[in-house]
Amino acid sequence: MTGQRFLILVVGPTGVGKTDLCLKLAKKFHTQIISCDSRQFYREMTLGTAKPSPAELAEVPHHLINSLSIEEDYDVRKFEQDAISILDQLYQTHQVVIMTGGSGLFADTVVKGLDDIPDVDPEIRQEIIKEFEEKGLEWLQQEVEKVDPEYFELVDRQNPQRLMRALEVGRGTGLKFSSFRVKKKVERPFKTIKIGLYRDREELYQRIDLRMEQMIEAGLFDEADALFGKRKLNALQTVGYSEIFGYLEGKYDREEAVRLLKRNSRRYAKRQLTWFRRDPEIQWFQPAQENEMIALIEAQMA
Repeated sequence: MTGQRFLILVVGPTGVGKTDLCLKLAKKFHTQIISCDSRQFYREMTLGTAKPSPAELAEVPHHLINSLSIEEDYDVRKFEQDAISILDQLYQTHQVVIMTGGSGLFADTVVKGLDDIPDVDPEIRQEIIKEFEEKGLEWLQQEVEKVDPEYFELVDRQNPQRLMRALEVGRGTGLKFSSFRVKKKVERPFKTIKIGLYRDREELYQRIDLRMEQMIEAGLFDEADALFGKRKLNALQTVGYSEIFGYLEGKYDREEAVRLLKRNSRRYAKRQLTWFRRDPEIQWFQPAQENEMIALIEAQMA
């Protein structure tokens, strides 16, 4: 195919309604969907990551959902390579491709490229890992908040790998991790049209709470129990699983686990919005404004 290529990027917090919208857009523009949700890559994690249902996945071809095992090492650099390779392939037959997810770092790396964050002495990383194993997640959170409050506002605070990376860069370079995340945007062979979805906060939080109840009813505790023996893996250091692991370890009762699941999911949504709100290129819509979104997309493609 010849002519301009377009990437429609649909972002927003967990529970806002990205899946429904992207299915409609994919049908409208006769195209396929790439996931940039770092929690949905893993086959073993289904209920806790709110993947599209098997019926939804069958409606439109999806890429990078259920593409990995939790045992595999995977990072944003590998994701960038995979996503760009899929885009190159799809643009052979499609003018438009849709990408969606709630992982801002993963979305940014496809659109802008990956920031050039320096390698750090491995001994520093080993020292931080040892401290984390001795002192726990709360200590790690406090350390990152002290050395880089800007990054701490945005990072998934339940993910020790991301926190340790920020801390090791800070200790190894004497500079904030966030200071390396502002490099010049790379040139991509496609134009990105950015759509952000939002709802009133009370409505969004109600949807998150309800969806968590539905996940629990569908068997989230059983899914987490089956993964309990592998809970130290990086992929499982995330909201939706770590709260249940705490319950299974006897740290608190099931009722408290449910409260934490809902609270941490709401906090995760808030951090996602904080990340996306920094990007002035994102055009924000309520999910019901489907016609307005399509009008914007078509105007930018004209």
